[in-house]
Amino acid sequence: MRLKNLQVALFLIFTFTASMGFARDYIIFSIAQDIPMGIKGENIKKNFYVNMGDKQGLKPGTTLDVFRVISRLDPYQSKKRYNYRVKIGELEVLHTEENSAITNLKTINLQEQTPFFEVQGLMIGDHVGVKID
Repeated sequence: MRLKNLQVALFLIFTFTASMGFARDYIIFSIAQDIPMGIKGENIKKNFYVNMGDKQGLKPGTTLDVFRVISRLDPYQSKKRYNYRVKIGELEVLHTEENSAITNLKTINLQEQTPFFEVQGLMIGDHVGVKID
């Protein structure tokens, strides 16, 4: 009986430990841009680098949704922290490697009906995921 309990315990430990390794957040990990020269109407190009690539099914032309996680604490009622995952834009994949890709801005959602963001553009740490239509 002890051996059977030990086997069940080891099986459960392995199952929960292994499943934790599959969950992964994909984010913008770097941004590169032109140096602004102060010319009126200047178009400043930016590349956004994400930690998704060929292994995750990306190819040039793939659209990625970009989400910002806004975290706020309710200090009055529940003392609970609330996390809001809000879509703020889309990226288009330009180039992929095994576990990373280079993208550029496709659209940004900063209209009157979107929540206020301290940083008005995409930033390092924003979450990304493949857009599913």
